[in-house]
Amino acid sequence: MTRIRHARMDEDGEAVSRCKQGDLDAYEELVEKYQKKMLNIAYRMVESYEDACEIVQDAFVSAHKGMRGFEGKSRFSTWLYTIVVNLSRNRLKQLRIRSHHEVLSMDAPVLTDEGSLSVEVASDDPPIDERLEQKELQRKVQDCVRALDEEYREVVVLRDINGFSYSEIQNMLKIPEGTVKSRLSRAREALKDCLKKVLGEL
Repeated sequence: MTRIRHARMDEDGEAVSRCKQGDLDAYEELVEKYQKKMLNIAYRMVESYEDACEIVQDAFVSAHKGMRGFEGKSRFSTWLYTIVVNLSRNRLKQLRIRSHHEVLSMDAPVLTDEGSLSVEVASDDPPIDERLEQKELQRKVQDCVRALDEEYREVVVLRDINGFSYSEIQNMLKIPEGTVKSRLSRAREALKDCLKKVLGEL
């Protein structure tokens, strides 16, 4: 495991070094490698595909401009994800100021594991009533996630949805690991209470 992790760091380190020397192909490699994960993080935080795309684009522009200042104290990926999280936070603040709330329909596109957007199409799926019930359940779960305070939602998105380690989240959010665990515990408890209420409506 350690060797694999070091290999990844070395891979990024080489690409980053080439980027600092003006190698655009090297930067394109990094974009291809990380854009899907970055898009998933942004989408889960702001719940708008268009906003998420803009955030990721801005993140890569920002990263490219700040590449020379990247000292390698953390993994390059963590540095990128931190930029995405911060831009997502800023976008959420802008949305609150505009008091603009978008409600996702039951047929709204969702992010797949591959990072692309798709709408589930019936094939050999369960009957329509079961599928509608599943979509309704997903909507209620997402509503509960959306209802979390921002500081709780972001730890759920990073840990439970994207699977980052506590130390990675600590670096991204610039908070102690104990605070990460505390927020996550409270967020999960809040989700549990919310789901108990909404699931009773099914």
